[in-house]
Amino acid sequence: MACESALPAIMDEQALMGLNTNADACYRQRALAYFEQLKESLDGWEVCAEALAKGVYSDDHVKFFCFQVLEHQIKFRHGTLAAAQQQLIRETLMKWLQAQLMNVHPEKPFIRNKAAQVLALTFVMEYLTLWPKFFFDILNLVGLNLNGVDIYLRTLMAVDAEVVDRDILHSPEETRRNILIKDTMREQCIPALVESWFQILQTYQHTHSELTCQCLEVVGAYVSWIDLNLIANDRFVNLLLSHMSMEELREEACDCLFEIVNKGMEPVDKTKLVESLCQVLQSAGFFNIEQEEDVDFLAKFSRLVNGMGQSLVLSWTKLSKTGDAKVSAETLRAVEGKVPLMLQLLIHEDDDISANIVGFCYDYLHVLKQLPALSEQQKSNVEAIMLAVMNKLKYDDEYNFENEGEDEAMFVEYRKQLKMLLDRLAQVSPELLLEAVHRVFSATMQNWQTVQFMEVEVAIRLLYMLGEALPASHGAHFSGDTTKTSTLQSMMRTLISCGVSEYQHSSVTLEFFETVVRYDKFFLVEPQHIPSVLMAFLDHRGLRHSSPKVRSRVAYLFSRFIKTLHKHMNAFIEDILSRIQDLLELAPPENGFPAPLSSDDQLFMFETAGVLIVNGESPAERKQALMRSLLTPLMEAFRMLLAKLPQEAGEERQAVLADCLSHAVGFARINRLAARDTCALINKHTTILTDLRRRSECACANQVSPFLQEIFMPLVMAIFEVLSRPAEENDQTAALEKQMLRRSYFSFIQTIASSGMNEVMASQGAENIERVLFTIIQGAVDFPDPIAQKTCFIILSRLVELWGGKDGLVGFPDFIYKHIVPACFMAPLKPTFDLSDAQTVLTLSECTLTLHMIHLKRGPECIQFLQEYLPSLQVSAEITQELCQVLQQPDVKVLKNYMKVFFQQARL
Repeated sequence: MACESALPAIMDEQALMGLNTNADACYRQRALAYFEQLKESLDGWEVCAEALAKGVYSDDHVKFFCFQVLEHQIKFRHGTLAAAQQQLIRETLMKWLQAQLMNVHPEKPFIRNKAAQVLALTFVMEYLTLWPKFFFDILNLVGLNLNGVDIYLRTLMAVDAEVVDRDILHSPEETRRNILIKDTMREQCIPALVESWFQILQTYQHTHSELTCQCLEVVGAYVSWIDLNLIANDRFVNLLLSHMSMEELREEACDCLFEIVNKGMEPVDKTKLVESLCQVLQSAGFFNIEQEEDVDFLAKFSRLVNGMGQSLVLSWTKLSKTGDAKVSAETLRAVEGKVPLMLQLLIHEDDDISANIVGFCYDYLHVLKQLPALSEQQKSNVEAIMLAVMNKLKYDDEYNFENEGEDEAMFVEYRKQLKMLLDRLAQVSPELLLEAVHRVFSATMQNWQTVQFMEVEVAIRLLYMLGEALPASHGAHFSGDTTKTSTLQSMMRTLISCGVSEYQHSSVTLEFFETVVRYDKFFLVEPQHIPSVLMAFLDHRGLRHSSPKVRSRVAYLFSRFIKTLHKHMNAFIEDILSRIQDLLELAPPENGFPAPLSSDDQLFMFETAGVLIVNGESPAERKQALMRSLLTPLMEAFRMLLAKLPQEAGEERQAVLADCLSHAVGFARINRLAARDTCALINKHTTILTDLRRRSECACANQVSPFLQEIFMPLVMAIFEVLSRPAEENDQTAALEKQMLRRSYFSFIQTIASSGMNEVMASQGAENIERVLFTIIQGAVDFPDPIAQKTCFIILSRLVELWGGKDGLVGFPDFIYKHIVPACFMAPLKPTFDLSDAQTVLTLSECTLTLHMIHLKRGPECIQFLQEYLPSLQVSAEITQELCQVLQQPDVKVLKNYMKVFFQQARL
């Protein structure tokens, strides 16, 4: 609430001491309290205004503080200020600005930026009504004064952020206001502003490059919505081109020209603008990029050329739709005229320069795709782009494969852009692409022993990329078009037989296995190659590779390979299981020596083993024996490690054991035959947690909670996978197993929620929490199992109690109204909800308690929601009001009896 009495006419000096970054905590606290006091006071801000106008304080933090207080008044209270107070704000800002003109040393940048923000806020609030001469007053005051121009330009950028910037969300009212401000500015002051920019650029271009760049940035920001003729004229363009030759200005001038080219225009006018600009740039020698050594400038120039090229393509697209063949053809010639420059930039050794032209290149290929036939020159252009892409895909010597940082991440993103070009090339000329890749691949594989790793890697990579670039239904690259299939088969045969899998570089090794799995359907056509590839997976080239990164990826790829080709694995099953047996051992790393595979990687190995066993042609008894040999050591290790967990004192060692235990539950992923074991494992956890809750062993619970946080989602995902697997319609055993697994899962969640360890769920991230919550809603409503439904409503009630209040989990109140409340009504209204069954009546009781808990936590808000929601279920206004009144009664027993009658009547 605002204070009624005015604050003292002087500021609290001791409170201001707390603004210093080195101040004690008590002083900082006092400063914060004082700041809030000034904000809430009706006239306390006037003390700050006076301090700014008179330059009372020299301390930068105090000045910034004063501007913050002033900013708060303008942003939140401007409409309630008296006319005299609004006038005081205007006078304060102008006096402060005037003082800057005299300063020998300008204010720190953060002070100037804050002042510009406050000036821009005032402009937005008052320009249309109280201060229409805002910019004229500032221009008349600052003239070409260096300090004044700096504040003026910063203010213009702050106005752009408030009024124009599309990245900032505005309310509909603010949007309408901003449109009106821009319209009024166009009519009243934009020509004067443009003239001031020209004068600033001309005055300071040789003496103050930083200020000139600031002005160029302003021009670039405003050109998108002002009359382009004010900028795109000989006087202004010549000035900008002169800046392109000045080392300190050229990059900002490039950006400014880019914004001019990017402005929305009619296609014919845009083509003329771009062509005239290109002619001037070419005449000035800017197209001779091989003579340019400044890569930062070339990156900006490449972006400018990209903008010009894309603008021409857009013009051509629009003109080709209008049917004006002559003008359309002229525009296409203009596009073609930029291709040689585009190719030079695309092939440039600096990836930033190359990346900035990819957009134009992509759009040009899209144009070619739409043409009925390609000219010889266009075919030559396609081939040149293809060769450029193949060359630029290569790693360089400096790429750090073992410790990938920002530079490596940027190259990976750049490769993704090049892949888009390759995909587009395949659409324009698939035959040419296939031929080119075949040529490069074959030449490289013939001499792979003597070729650098980047050449070998990119040759295999190109084969891999063809898998997505060339169309094929469900990966069926080896059926249909014989030209394509025979070429791909030939390359795959070469890949497997030439020995390149032995190449001693991790990038080549990984690309080999990625490509083998991408074209796994090849082995359905030529299964004779399966044994040699299996050996590559299983020996030093794959799962036994010296690089942990390679081993990790190969574990996943091997799983995929086996899944696809399991019907061809019968002869190799026991040999494979024997070779991977040591990789399935559940053991935490000892003495700092890591295991060959991480826990997550081992999950893929268990999955692989399960797929081999379940899908093999062995008799059922043999399958069971193999499964027991797989799972028994795991369960024994799990019991041993679980017993050791409470005995470990160190957190790091506990975390290691927790990771190892989380891996143990992953075996549930391997197949449906393990469903019973999964139930047993979940029940094991549930028993432990229940025992903890009963005995209140807090110390031990604190140890188990981090472990549960680790294993929670792997366990849940394992359960989801088992439950999602289809079963035969009449397989009662499978249906019963799933029902028991589902019940065990809900009991597990209930015990976690009821054991004071709700952080186990809360720590899983919003997306995972939502997935789990939806399974609980589904269990409460969709499955006709009253035991599971009862458990689900107990969980929901507990979660509402934990997270449904004001300080609960973010977003959970929305979930209550969107899902939990509807579940409380939809479940009992289901035809399968038998109110004559004792278990179902207990479920209804828990459902009612959930509603009761929602009302306890949300209060009148809950009642209001029900009054809106229940009519959508065809519940009359009288019954709705009656139910809401009963819900507000303190006696829960009354509510339970009422809800039973309510649903009995609702189903008549």
